[in-house]
Amino acid sequence: MIETTPAEERPERPVSHSETWQSCLVMQGHINGYGRLFGGVLMSWIDQVAGIVARRHAGCEATTAAVDSLVFHAPALLNDIVVLRGRVTHVGQTSMEVRVDSFREEADGTRHLINRAYLVMVAIDSSGKSRSVPGLRLETEQERMEWETAARRDRLRRERRAEGY
Repeated sequence: MIETTPAEERPERPVSHSETWQSCLVMQGHINGYGRLFGGVLMSWIDQVAGIVARRHAGCEATTAAVDSLVFHAPALLNDIVVLRGRVTHVGQTSMEVRVDSFREEADGTRHLINRAYLVMVAIDSSGKSRSVPGLRLETEQERMEWETAARRDRLRRERRAEGY
């Protein structure tokens, strides 16, 4: 059984409450046979950031339920700094969509997008059952637009699940 909270009693948190930045240095053990950051390593870093974002927003543990979009735009190479930015884009009753953008950072601080990922995280209680999450307070036009596109992705996820995809 899912522990839920009526919407009128559910607190809201702004996107900024749980936004998370993480920096990683690409080292020898992180690169693949082509001399680029191994995709699995980046995926692990993305999942860690998404988990921190979800935990901060929910105020409890969270687990990854789905990764439905993971797009590689450009490589990162040995000794590159990879900067990841995660934030909640949409919430349901017990789940949160988290967007994680990954950038390669140059020595002058210029950043180039290398990956964008959307993950669905579910809040869980101490017995591992899903539980309610706070609502999301949208404070900017960009956050509202992100909410709308996230709602479309959520509908598509539900359709794919119904089709057994």
